[in-house]
Amino acid sequence: MTASPQDPVPTGATASPEAPLMVASGVGVVLGGSTILDGVGLEVRPGELVALVGPNGAGKSTLLSVLAGDLEPQVGDVAVLGVELRRTPVRELARVRAVQVQESQLSFAFTVTEVVAMGRAPWRGTAAEDDDDAVVGESMSRADVTHLAPRRFPSLSGGEKARTSFARALAQRTPVLLLDEPTAALDIRHQEALLTQVRHLVDGGAAVVVVLHDLSLAGAYADRVVLLSGGRVRAEGPPDDVLTSALLTEVYGHPVEVVHHPDHPGPIVLPLRQPRTPRVTREPAPHPLVDEEITP
Repeated sequence: MTASPQDPVPTGATASPEAPLMVASGVGVVLGGSTILDGVGLEVRPGELVALVGPNGAGKSTLLSVLAGDLEPQVGDVAVLGVELRRTPVRELARVRAVQVQESQLSFAFTVTEVVAMGRAPWRGTAAEDDDDAVVGESMSRADVTHLAPRRFPSLSGGEKARTSFARALAQRTPVLLLDEPTAALDIRHQEALLTQVRHLVDGGAAVVVVLHDLSLAGAYADRVVLLSGGRVRAEGPPDDVLTSALLTEVYGHPVEVVHHPDHPGPIVLPLRQPRTPRVTREPAPHPLVDEEITP
């Protein structure tokens, strides 16, 4: 599977292997009187997996929503292939970027196959529509949901729903993929499988931005890590430069240790914990009737 979609370039835009596919400049977002993002800048390039990490409330999901065009910032702007996001028609934008949100809300009990096929909607009426069935089947296979094809979406577990949503994003066949905590509901096997598929896309030229809470996953799979704190970029760079014990301890407010394993790519982040107090085993107190002579 190649990462190149069908006809991905918005009107008036040109694509270059060296140029960023998306650029966020000085993004500021205020919600309910609270500043969620403050002067955030980010470039997303082809062939790169960018992980957004940070504590709760740091602005990760909000930044992803801004990149997706689902939330317009009060300050700053986002450009996709050189064209301002706000000026890109919705249908053309859907051919450039696919989005997996934290939790999909569907009003009707669609089957898994029908949900994944929704990712083909941007290509309706184009020559690419002829490939719909093949693309849907391939995307379901890559997300390991083929066996769930006839199941109704509301009947799925949290992890099965997440994998189905991932398959729908894959089926959209876009050069940019935006994933909001796609591994949060997954078991270890499916976490590794999903991010391995994402790496295949990136190695084929796609640009991926993923929100992750598991810092070790970010260290293993990301090319670049963006650490957010208080709505600002605290650090940005390769995993080994950003995922350090001192910096993470400061930002998360909890002591961590970062270790490396010769058979494990990237830094492994371990939270430091207080040693457990050994349980004291006491002999049970004798029952008051024990060893007493009971006469009928």
